[in-house]
Amino acid sequence: MKYKINLFGITRDIVGKNITEVEINQAADVQTVLKQLKTDFPKLQEIKSLLIAVNSEYAEADLMLTENDEIALIPPVSGG
Repeated sequence: MKYKINLFGITRDIVGKNITEVEINQAADVQTVLKQLKTDFPKLQEIKSLLIAVNSEYAEADLMLTENDEIALIPPVSGG
């Protein structure tokens, strides 16, 4: 299955584009997709508080994904 991931902030800078794809041989949960992203882009491992949003809501690690889900990798936000 192919999952399209929208990237923002530092994650976009690391990957070098706004959207990337992760291909996994079977249905996957959020944790599996995040692990694959960190394998494909090792610099993502340096970011301690990455979150994933699925269909505009923060997702738990065990949420099962479909290819039609809107998935976003959310980096930590700073500012004041």
